[in-house]
Amino acid sequence: MRITRTTSARTVLIAALALGTAGSLLLAVPGPAGADDDAVTRADTEAPALDSSPAKSPASAARQAFAEPVPDLSDTSRGYPREQQLPADPVNPGDKSLKLGLIPYHAIAPKLNALQRLGDRVSVEVAGRSAGGHRLYLVTVTALETAPQTREQTRLRELIENAPATAAKDPRVKSSYKTPVFFNNNIHGNEWEGTDASLKLVERLATADDARTRDLLAHSRLYFNITANPDGRIAGTRTNASGFDLNRDLVTASQPEARAMRQIMVDKQPAVLLDLHGYVNGTLIEPTTPPHGENYEYDLFLKHTYANALGMEAAVNGLGHTPAKDGVEPAQIPFRDQEEGWDDWPPVFTPQYGAFHGAVAAHTVEIPLQVNNSAYDSLPQAELRRRSEINVAVAGAALDATLDYVRDKHRTLVADQIEVFRRGFAGAAQVPVSEETVPGVPGIGPEDVYTTTFPRAYVIPVGGGRRSPAAASRLVGHLLAGDVRVGRATHSFRLSGRWYAKGSYVVDMRQPKRGLANVLLADGRDISAEVSTMYDISGWSLGRLWGATVEPVSELSAVRLQPVREAARVGYVAPRGDLRLRLDDPREVAALNSLLAQGVRVRQAADGSALVPGSARRRATAAARAHDVAFDATRLTGGTPLTRVRVAAAVTSGELFALREMGFEVTPVSAGVLNAGFDWSVVNVLFVSAGLAYDDLNPAARQALGRFLDGHGLVGRGAAGAELNAGAGLLPVKPVEGNGDANGVVRVVNAGGRITAGAPEHTFVYAPLWFTDLGPGVRVEQSYATGNPLVSGHWRALPDGTGGPGAAAGRASVISGPHAVLFGTEPLFRDHPKGEFAQVGRALFTLATR
Repeated sequence: MRITRTTSARTVLIAALALGTAGSLLLAVPGPAGADDDAVTRADTEAPALDSSPAKSPASAARQAFAEPVPDLSDTSRGYPREQQLPADPVNPGDKSLKLGLIPYHAIAPKLNALQRLGDRVSVEVAGRSAGGHRLYLVTVTALETAPQTREQTRLRELIENAPATAAKDPRVKSSYKTPVFFNNNIHGNEWEGTDASLKLVERLATADDARTRDLLAHSRLYFNITANPDGRIAGTRTNASGFDLNRDLVTASQPEARAMRQIMVDKQPAVLLDLHGYVNGTLIEPTTPPHGENYEYDLFLKHTYANALGMEAAVNGLGHTPAKDGVEPAQIPFRDQEEGWDDWPPVFTPQYGAFHGAVAAHTVEIPLQVNNSAYDSLPQAELRRRSEINVAVAGAALDATLDYVRDKHRTLVADQIEVFRRGFAGAAQVPVSEETVPGVPGIGPEDVYTTTFPRAYVIPVGGGRRSPAAASRLVGHLLAGDVRVGRATHSFRLSGRWYAKGSYVVDMRQPKRGLANVLLADGRDISAEVSTMYDISGWSLGRLWGATVEPVSELSAVRLQPVREAARVGYVAPRGDLRLRLDDPREVAALNSLLAQGVRVRQAADGSALVPGSARRRATAAARAHDVAFDATRLTGGTPLTRVRVAAAVTSGELFALREMGFEVTPVSAGVLNAGFDWSVVNVLFVSAGLAYDDLNPAARQALGRFLDGHGLVGRGAAGAELNAGAGLLPVKPVEGNGDANGVVRVVNAGGRITAGAPEHTFVYAPLWFTDLGPGVRVEQSYATGNPLVSGHWRALPDGTGGPGAAAGRASVISGPHAVLFGTEPLFRDHPKGEFAQVGRALFTLATR
């Protein structure tokens, strides 16, 4: 089930060249790297890059971008089945599935081994490992394929994506292509039953010999992510072992499970996607209420999601469960049955992200009877098992109905996936939904129409005066990992009155997955006036929040592009003199922390950058290679000596993850930990955003905290950080809380200095906060912009007129003093706004050295 703070429940054949405007030659799809690739690795310096190795494929580059590799699931050398003997996992009597009578994780591998032995239809591959180290199993069910037949399927799949206009006319696509269907289970670990329903379905399909099953498997491939979150399944938690809600991580892909799901979508290109959740009674089946994601081809999406939802509804209700007999309410379809509050606006959810990879029917299905959280602990085991049995049956009915839809509509599903990609390649306009453009779907009104205007391209420039090269490299790598096509200029060029250096990256929006490219890079939209409540975040933008310069352009003429397989490395160390490391990016902060851990004597300049002595060039070179960052020559002297930062952190899971990503040594704390007697000598700065309230501390803990803060410092974020600041008597300020349901991308004004010099002009807020009545010694590091600071998202004033963006305009959003730095923004939110991370890193360094 989704969780909200509001009270209402409510996407081998390569098309090598495409002709752009004014006869420009534009590469539409990455191909083999040219010899000029390395020559533009570092266009803004004369010194060579550290790594000039040849470019690799986009898939291999994407997999190397993260510590946890993602296996290649696009192997064409073998047919199906692809059987393997999975090793057994140790029996775990503490697996939370057992109480519910469901399959524990340790029994899944033996079950899959047995299913593979039933015939020639079931294959098992390991799609990756979870944050906790557990295998992620991808099961494929399809009719027997020889290796040549599998290669033909791959050829047709690539034809559909890379040459959709040709694919639409190819008789082999119509007669032979197997419709890819993706069933994703248990992404929330304590929403268990999708796994069990899928295993039952696989077992039945493995041996069923009726004509409908044979026809289904002859014309489709069914992919089952058996448990997307084994850590949470075992522990009975919504999140994985790192504390992340994986159904909020698809855009950022910070977690290995999310990267595995992304790779399945890239490699398998599903036309249909079902994501099984719990618990909403009656069973909730998407499509959703408005607002609808404006970057979809929503006419094609709604056509199939509504029709398939009707079939799932009939199948679920057809089980015969009733409120009086079983406590099960009739199924509901939010698009038809609700006004608002269950939207498909953000791409962080699995079905919404899948739509950008070509899933024209993508659903969240919420099965009905709660067995998690308080129910798990309070209900008798017999009642929990009764509920779980019903839930498995409901999930199974939704799966079966979807297969019926696939069997009957497989040609139309593939044709409409082709049309999604064709529109992208052609730069065609979106088709607004209406009862005429989406026949058979009643009740469509103007409130359902959400479209956007795509730019001709996005430029991610390199060269002097641009933002962080490390951030640009990371952003390009992230786009490639998501199957967005990126080109690189072989010469300098001029667009819209601006010059761009050779080596600048260009995202040509005439590509099959333009919706994904735009939903990631665009500013987004302020929808505050259009709906009263949103389900989850409503504003995000890698273009604004990831630290790189990203500029939309309306033309793309006379620009020659090389296709990019991986982002050029930016690691560099000046050959002579002392060195300067910018601290604008988490990779740069991590590089600095690695030097400090080795005892290198580093100083912090007035603009927040790190000054490294030339005598440490060898270690700087190693750090530049490891973190892919640049150490430029500098003549700056002086600065404040930096020390290794050891952080006591009472923070969210996302913030803890981000701190460790930046290389900080972190010790988690809480009110309970401090009350039990904490050894403050092991840390030199405190970071608080959650789980540590001053009023919850006993007298001894308060005294120990006070002694620590007298000589060290506090970084506080949000209401919890401001409250601790007030209790400890550090900065004389008044924190003002905005609307707690607000979130999005906002404009800010940076004061410069050690914390915000060079910071982006945009940041992210979630339950925004600002500071007034600033007392002596308080410095404003950053303020919300004047006017309406909200760029995209949802931020309304409260009913009494307070708490809105107008009240925040011009107010301080980040402040500092001798012993504290307070943030009213969310610079580490869910490990996402990468361009803001360095502000927190700089604040920690600043306080640790005072």
